[in-house]
Amino acid sequence: MEARDADLKKELDATLQARRELGEEYESALVDAFLEKVDQRIDGAVERRVRRQLAEHRMTAARDSRAPRATDSWGERFGFGIVSLVLAVPLSAIGGGVGQLPGLLAAWAGIVGVNVVQAARTHPGLFGGRRSGKDGDWED
Repeated sequence: MEARDADLKKELDATLQARRELGEEYESALVDAFLEKVDQRIDGAVERRVRRQLAEHRMTAARDSRAPRATDSWGERFGFGIVSLVLAVPLSAIGGGVGQLPGLLAAWAGIVGVNVVQAARTHPGLFGGRRSGKDGDWED
């Protein structure tokens, strides 16, 4: 950055020296030429920044596309519900037969707990989260 500033300072010095040698009648042309060089430097700097930001944006998008996403399809929810109910029958029978009412309650507490964890995984804001204003996603 300082090297570019030094180059620009040399250009300004050369422009001022040429103005002294050529006189005031060339002042407008010399100033225009110097300003054109400044514009080119600014355009180059802006272009580099835009390229860098575009590259960073592309890298972020590429990383996000590779990140594992939680699936929340209807089929997954339905399948989990069916499996949960199918397993609830033998767990209830075992818990109730071995531990009577406390065993039955423990079995159902486990079934409910597993379903609550699944619901919290597929809907992160379901239990006390709030929606962000930006894109409507849930956040904790």
